[in-house]
Amino acid sequence: MLKIFRAEDVLRVAKRLNNTRRNYLLVNPLQGKHLPVKPSAALEMMNALGLKVAEKFSEARLVIGFAETATAIGAVVAKNLSDECFYLQTTRENFSGKFIEFLEEHSHAPEQKIFAENLSELINRTHEIIFVDDELSTGKTLLNIVRQLKNEFPALNDKKICAASIINRLSEENLAALAAENISCVWLVKLNQNFDAEKFSVEAASKVNHVEKNFTLHEKFFTVDARRGVKIGEYFAQCAELGNFIVELLKRENISGEILIIGTEEFMLPAIVAGRRLESENFSCVTHSTTRSPIGICKEKNYPIREGFKLRSFYDSTRTTFIYNLKFYDAAIIVTNAENFSDGLEDLIAALEVHGVEKIFIVRC
Repeated sequence: MLKIFRAEDVLRVAKRLNNTRRNYLLVNPLQGKHLPVKPSAALEMMNALGLKVAEKFSEARLVIGFAETATAIGAVVAKNLSDECFYLQTTRENFSGKFIEFLEEHSHAPEQKIFAENLSELINRTHEIIFVDDELSTGKTLLNIVRQLKNEFPALNDKKICAASIINRLSEENLAALAAENISCVWLVKLNQNFDAEKFSVEAASKVNHVEKNFTLHEKFFTVDARRGVKIGEYFAQCAELGNFIVELLKRENISGEILIIGTEEFMLPAIVAGRRLESENFSCVTHSTTRSPIGICKEKNYPIREGFKLRSFYDSTRTTFIYNLKFYDAAIIVTNAENFSDGLEDLIAALEVHGVEKIFIVRC
């Protein structure tokens, strides 16, 4: 039986720092981004959305997930459609190729882009296309990209488009604007209220103090990259192989207790799927990831973000990222697809050291 999710299951309100567009951030405790969560709980929520999408759009063979917070959700939605479904995530990272750029207007990092080198072929192959975000509030971001894609790929005008999200806050006017572009919506939780986080008195995340710390670096070869597009069955298979690799690593090192698997920014799904593999072997495991979202820290009761650290990004050492709500773990596994990440790694290890995490492993995919 499909679990019914309520607002209290998927919604916490935090205060954004230095964002004049919107002073609050809706933090989902089940998403595996800002807050640690059991991988099985995160996948249960994501699969619930995927099943709802599959009921209405069973023929969709192209799913596009929005970076950075919906990269894992979009992948799970695609997996519920077919192993042959093609999954493509938007990105804020720079790498070679043809891209279409668009704006996520309320974001702390508004510039996004989508890899477009084989997008025409992918659009022509399917009658239905799914766009996935964690939250839809006005639909402006979605309209920005759909209109740009329709200009670039006129065949999109004849496709059914679904906007899938965990939380849907669209007004009747917003829904009508989407419908005019042949976009319908699927969601887990519908909300109508606005939010204001001004009542919270918050401070910025802490800077780390660097320490000399031992860690072990391992490599697990991935042949797929969701920023360039993947067949979702292949992506999940490689994430499962990563999980097997980590299980064997922990057994070889004779590690038990509570395990943390950390993803890096847009690279969320592998950490979640690998964490679920650990759970299947009876490890106690939680997962979340570093993020570009600057969120205020507050000790007030029921406020979700109670501690945080500023980190240099694994992908660009001149960019600031964050990790929130760490605590002691018997071991931490950092999973990344970044190439030159020594500065970001140094900061993240220092943040883990504050909580006495002694056994730290890095798996570069």
